Amino acid sequence: MLRCSIAGSRIIRISLPILALAAASFGIGTTEFVIMGLLPDVARSLAVTIPQAGYLVSGYAMGVVVGAPLVAIATARLPRKTALLALMAVFIIGNIGCALAPDYWLLMGARVLTAFAHGAFFGIGAVVARDLVPREQRTQAVSLMFAGLTLANVLGVPFGTALGQAAGWRAAFWAVVAIGLVAGLAIIRFVPSGMPGTRGGLTSEFRALGRWPVMLPMLISTTASVSMFTLFTYITPLLEEVTGLTPHGVTGALLAIGVGLTVGNLIGGRLADRNLLKTVIGAFAGLVAVLILLSFVSRSPIPTMALLILWGGLAFALVSPLQIWVVDAATDAPNLASTLNQGAFNLGNATGAWLGGAALNAGVHYAQLPLLAALVAALALAMVLSTFANRRVLPVQVSPAE
Repeated sequence: MLRCSIAGSRIIRISLPILALAAASFGIGTTEFVIMGLLPDVARSLAVTIPQAGYLVSGYAMGVVVGAPLVAIATARLPRKTALLALMAVFIIGNIGCALAPDYWLLMGARVLTAFAHGAFFGIGAVVARDLVPREQRTQAVSLMFAGLTLANVLGVPFGTALGQAAGWRAAFWAVVAIGLVAGLAIIRFVPSGMPGTRGGLTSEFRALGRWPVMLPMLISTTASVSMFTLFTYITPLLEEVTGLTPHGVTGALLAIGVGLTVGNLIGGRLADRNLLKTVIGAFAGLVAVLILLSFVSRSPIPTMALLILWGGLAFALVSPLQIWVVDAATDAPNLASTLNQGAFNLGNATGAWLGGAALNAGVHYAQLPLLAALVAALALAMVLSTFANRRVLPVQVSPAE
């Protein structure tokens, strides 16, 4: 819950809309990642290979990348609550399509349709969450909304996988449909109306997004995601082949990392409301140090687990600060900028997976992937530090005390 130095009734009006957004982000995160635990079942059911089934993950990510700008344009002029409900409708229809898909290509199409709602929902939802709270609590509000995404990794994906394995993989998508319906009803009930969409011309807004102060944090967001997914995509084989964990041990490790993601996301939001730039610099510097250290101790289970939890926390401590940085920089086009930044994150996801795979194909060992991820994080840190040389791209400070 957000801490607000105002009356209790006001606290309820602030927190319930954000919890409604968090419920929706929980459903979106679950449908994005639950397929990874069900790949063998999907492959057997649809008579395709596991690598072919794996393209359902890539297809979703690229659907977010391609869909973000298209949906941003389509929803730009809609009132924000209307846009959120329209996106939840697309999400629900897409997941119904996944649950009913009779063959591989229709499942792929349904996954891509669902992904089109992803970037715009998080983009518009972040702007709504920011506008619901006092200025000094904006990043915390955004981090609470994104907490639904991190909790999807902790709760939604494991339970969805267990349900799919017990009742068939289609049951997992029906469960996500139910989550989407509940979230949609919560948005209808709790998210206030009266938040307008874009009022200016789209041409001028896209021109505003092309300014370097806006492009820089988007580029940093992409690079942060590349660093994370260079390692995260191949975390299971690293833990099994290098650290020596059993499959059950890997499941526990992923759960622990998910807890780290959730806690780091919330702490990052709180710290960024005190000083956004210092939080981003500190998180990237910590990532570089942790990843370098991980490459040296990855054969030892206990230090590896401790470092991976810390790594997850630092990686997701960056999500809401970078989102707020982009939105604040694009004062003339916050909805579009926020949505496009979600596309930037997912472009980083796909690029990181490709980079890690290319390195492995070139002969890099799993134990060396953290060093590659550290190098990418160091590049992002250098870009953040470059803001000191050009004060025009500094993020807006959110506390007068800074």
